Amino acid sequence: MNTIKTALYMTALAVLLVLVGRVAFGPAGVLPFFLIALAMNGFAYWFSDRVAIAAAQAREVSPAEAPMLHVLADRLAQQYGVPKPRVYVSPDPSPNAFATGRNPRHAAIVVNQGLLQLLDQEEVYGVLAHEFAHVRNRDILISSVVAVIAGAITMIAQIAIWFGGGSRESRDGGPLGAVAALLMILLAPIAALMIQMAVSRSREYQADETGAHVSHDPLALASALRKLERAGQVIPSQTAQPAFAHLYIVNPLAGGVGSLFSTHPPIEKRIARLEEMAGRAA
Repeated sequence: MNTIKTALYMTALAVLLVLVGRVAFGPAGVLPFFLIALAMNGFAYWFSDRVAIAAAQAREVSPAEAPMLHVLADRLAQQYGVPKPRVYVSPDPSPNAFATGRNPRHAAIVVNQGLLQLLDQEEVYGVLAHEFAHVRNRDILISSVVAVIAGAITMIAQIAIWFGGGSRESRDGGPLGAVAALLMILLAPIAALMIQMAVSRSREYQADETGAHVSHDPLALASALRKLERAGQVIPSQTAQPAFAHLYIVNPLAGGVGSLFSTHPPIEKRIARLEEMAGRAA
C-alpha cells in the first residue's frame, strides 16, 4: 500500500512540475519540463546521497574513530538483515541524524556531533534503529526523489515570478488569465510541500515503530526524541538545508513559521505512540 501511495505522490509531483512549466512558459514548456522531471528522478537516484552528505559537511569515520557507532551499526545490520551502511559524522552541534542512499546496498548513516554528546548509548541505539528502518524500507530513495522534485518546483516558480508571473499566453488572456497563472505559480510550491509532508510524516511513524520493535526498547527512542527536540530549539543547526530537512529524525529547522509546515509528525505524538508500545510490551 505504501508503494502505491508513494508512486501516486511522485506522479503528482511530476505532473505539478509540468503544469508549472506550462503556466510559466506556455505550451513550449510542457515537454522540456516533463524531461526535467525525468532527469530529476535520475539525479536523485544516483547523486542525492552525495548532495545530502556534502550539505551536512559530514565525514566518513572508521571503527577506530567512532567505535560505538560502528558496533551499533554492525549489530543493527545483522538484526535488519541489510548490508552495513557507511557511517558518517557531521560537525553540526545540533543533535540529529539521518539516513540516505539509493538502496540498502548503497546506504549511509549520518550522525551529528551534537547527538553523540547529548545521548547515552541506549538512546543512540534507538536513533540508529530508526534510521536503519528507513534503509530497509527504502524510504531513503523515495524521500530523496520527492525532495529533489519539490525543490525544482519551488525554484521554477520563483523564476517565473521573477520574470513576470506567467507565460505571455497567460497574460494575453486578460486579467483573469494573469491572476490564474500567478495563483498557480504561488500555490504550486505549497502543494509540493504538502505532498512532501504526506510522504515524510507517515514514514516517520513507521520508522519509529519498526526501530522500537527491533531495538526492543521503545522508551529509549522516546527519550532520545524528547532530548533531540528540546536541544534543537536552543542549538540551531549549522548545516541542515531545507531541501533535506525531512531526512533527519527530528526537524532540524524547528521553530518559527517553518514549524507550521513541518515535514515531521509532532514529537509529542511520536513519543506517545512509543510509550504505548512500551506499555503493551510490559
